[in-house]
Formats: sequence, structure tokens, C-alpha cells
Amino acid sequence: MIPETIEGYGVRLRPTRSTDVPDLVAGCTDPQTRRYLPALPDPYDADSARWWIAEGEPAVWAAGGCAYAVADPETDRLVGGVGLTRLAVARADFEIGYWVVPWARGRGVATAATRLLGERAFATGAARLELLTHRENEPSQRTALACGYRHEGVRRAAGAARDGVRHDLVAWVRLADDPPGPTARLLPDLPSGRLSDGVVTLRRLEPADADALHRLHTLPEVVANRVPPVPPDRESIARRCRLAAGYWLAGDAADLAILETATGALVGGCALGYDEPATGQATLGYSLLPEARGRGLAARAVRLVAGWAFGVGVARLWAGTRVQNVASQRVLERAGFQREGLLRGRVPGAAGERTDSVVFGRLASDRD
Repeated sequence: MIPETIEGYGVRLRPTRSTDVPDLVAGCTDPQTRRYLPALPDPYDADSARWWIAEGEPAVWAAGGCAYAVADPETDRLVGGVGLTRLAVARADFEIGYWVVPWARGRGVATAATRLLGERAFATGAARLELLTHRENEPSQRTALACGYRHEGVRRAAGAARDGVRHDLVAWVRLADDPPGPTARLLPDLPSGRLSDGVVTLRRLEPADADALHRLHTLPEVVANRVPPVPPDRESIARRCRLAAGYWLAGDAADLAILETATGALVGGCALGYDEPATGQATLGYSLLPEARGRGLAARAVRLVAGWAFGVGVARLWAGTRVQNVASQRVLERAGFQREGLLRGRVPGAAGERTDSVVFGRLASDRD
């Protein structure tokens, strides 16, 4: 049995008490807490908190899991909650979950509590811990990585919002014999969050970029190079912007906005997809708004992305263009890529026909 109180990593895990009711109510009425914990009572009041202490928490223990208040060890004030739900007795499989009060966020509370409870769970017989996060919950995904959990995939429609609309959850898993420490990321954060050569600046795509990106990707000449060549609706672009952080943290793709450094205006987009992590190969795509073309900005952006990618372990970058897209081919050549050949019928055309693609590649060992 896990002891009643556990301390370590700057937090205390203990049973929830009646004195925690005001902080429990304040934490569980916070909009962010409620968004990612839709099963909380609505409204959440003092009676809800007292029910959790008297009935909810003991029921978790009775079902073979555990539930703790996370407290500041110096003051014993509640700063969140953490617990385990038993998924399968025969497999020693548990789901771990946590939440943090608004005034304690950004201090590593979730990471400390998750690490502490995870270590105790493995020490008392757990074989596998699963952590499920909302696809837009970047802080929670960073907690998973910091605690050594590995991205295992997406559980389609595994979650449900308060309005009943179902949504995907990202699965992160840690095994009892996984190595200690944080999970190494295939795509680390950009240094200081940006790349710049003084003329163009690249940063991660953000939700506020949706309108500009939608305008870009509905231009006829940009649509012609999409796969398939169909204009996206605004919601699909908005979703891409909202999920950019999650794809980056999972190591799938680095989706970037291209800005003009002098004005800060978004002038295009550039995306790196890690299509073959086992061989160190990634693919690159880019596009610019009409007012930014013809000034060498795309080549600058591609050079910046390539330099960063090679610095974080990518060994080979490749890009494909339509045969007719001579302007894009010139961008790649100016960015140090070499033409490698033609892939016949590689991508679908607008009417269902197959379209050839010219392939360019650059190696980490290539000189500028």
C-alpha cells in the first residue's frame, strides 16, 4: 500500500482535508482546469469539494487506485491534485492524472508530483503508467516529457467536452524499466523560441496565425502544390495552428510562421516533417504570400530551418516540387539543396491524375 504522505522533489502528497476546501473550489472553478477536466461537477462549490474529500477520494482508493492532494511542503497549502486509476489488474497498468491551481502553475508542481507518484507506483508493483492529455494542452504534454513518458499515439475521440463533443487524447506512456530522466525530444524547442538572420524570423505557428495562414493556403498557386490540391477550410487551418505545439512535442513536425523581421508581419509558412526518424530524414515545405515573393525570403527561411534541423540531429532533408514550379526549385538551390531526380506520379492531381515530383535533397555534411 502506498503510504498516506509522500514527500520529494519539492512537493508533498497527502490526503485532502477539510481545510483544503477553499483552495479546492478555487482550483476547480478555474476555466483552464475545467476545460481539461470536463468531468468535474458543474458548478463546483464547497459541497462538491466536501463530497470529494468524504466520498470521491476514498472511492478511488477502494477501486485500487490512489488520489492525493499536492501540497507545498513548507506551508502545507494545497497546490493541486494527483492520482492513479487502475486500468487492468492483470497487467499492472494504471492511468496517472494531475491538476494544478492557477497560482502555482509554472513552478514545476505537476512535474514534481507526477514524478514522485510514478516512482512510488513502480516501487509498489506497477508495470506501466499511461498519461492522457488533451491535444491542445501543451503544459501537460511538456510535463509528460519531463517525467520520462514517451509519445505512444493518439486515442481517437477518447475524451468528451462538457457539451458532449468528443475529441482526441494524446497517449504518453512510461514503463517500469524505462531509463530515468526526461524523454529526449526529436524536435527540441527553437533557441529562445525563434530563428532569425536579421531579415526573416521563424517561430512556431500559433492560434492567432489562422487568418493569415488560411489566406496563404487558399491562393490558387499554393493550392496547386498542396496534397491533395484542394483549398482548406478555415477551421482545418485553425486546428493546424492550435495543434502545432503538440505535433512539435511529439516529434512529428515543426510548423513555423515566417515573419519579416523589420515589421513582424507574417509573410509565409514553413514546415519540417520528421518522416523517417530511424534514418534521420525529414522533409521540408514552404510558401509565401504574394507581397513577400521575389526578395529571397523563402531561401533565407529554408536555410534557417535547415541549419537548425541539422543542429538537432537531422541527417538529411528533402523537398519535392511540381515539375512546373521553377520558382520553388530555385529557392531550394539557393538554400544549398541539390536536385536528385524525378519521382513519377508521386502526388495526386486535382482531377485524380498522378503528378510527377522533382526531388531535392541536402545532407548535414553538405557545405553551404
